Amino acid sequence: MEFETKYIAPDIKLSEFNGKGFKTEVIFEHHILVWFISGETKIIQADATYTFNAGDIFLIPRNQLATVINYPKDGLPHKSVAMHLTKERLKDYYSRHKAVGKINPDAKIYRFSKHPLLAGCLASLIHYFDLGGSLSPDIAAIKIEEAISILRSIDISVDGLLSDFEEPGKINLSDFMERHFMFNMPMDRFGYLTGRSLATFRRDFKKTYQTTPQKWLTEKRLQLAHYQMAEKQRKPIDVYFEVGFENLSHFSHAFKNYYGYPPNALIHK
Repeated sequence: MEFETKYIAPDIKLSEFNGKGFKTEVIFEHHILVWFISGETKIIQADATYTFNAGDIFLIPRNQLATVINYPKDGLPHKSVAMHLTKERLKDYYSRHKAVGKINPDAKIYRFSKHPLLAGCLASLIHYFDLGGSLSPDIAAIKIEEAISILRSIDISVDGLLSDFEEPGKINLSDFMERHFMFNMPMDRFGYLTGRSLATFRRDFKKTYQTTPQKWLTEKRLQLAHYQMAEKQRKPIDVYFEVGFENLSHFSHAFKNYYGYPPNALIHK
């Protein structure tokens, strides 16, 4: 089996991937704390790219768009433990602990490379995976609360992030779309992340760009692909997913319709 995920609790999982590479686009609904056991992960966001290797520990804030690429490495599978820090669990935690971090923290990925306290907390979960079965809700709650407490003690700005329960507010639509057009997701998620209902998102988009969201997204993605192939000499198979297309056939068809020639025509022999 190339990909396998084991859960010992709804919010705690062990993932293992043995293929050549696995790429996906995600919106992180919850904060996720990840401990890397082996392999390599590259996380590509609008403003930054992160690479993580064995032993790294990182926290991904919720409501973040990202392209995630997982690789085996050094003859070992891509293997990691992930803990979801849900809003409900964090609200319970902060009802008993006073938050002291800043109110509007940066929504960045936090790196805690090989931190001994976090590593010890997450490594202790391996024994439960080895035993099989599930953790009792009480033990799962204790382990997650331990992780939250350690995070707060390491970096006080994380405290402000975890205690922030606000939903995305209405933001500048043009700024957001210009930075995130390559992420392939439903229109209602674009609306949510810009603080709008689907109907309001479509209306504001039409007012801003004088076209539909889907037509604009397709054209922006094709223009980016054209640049990557013409200027960087990257192959279509290496470009189509990164710019927001789900498969190479659809990309090639759309590209030829838009430019009048196939994408391979840009690649120097």
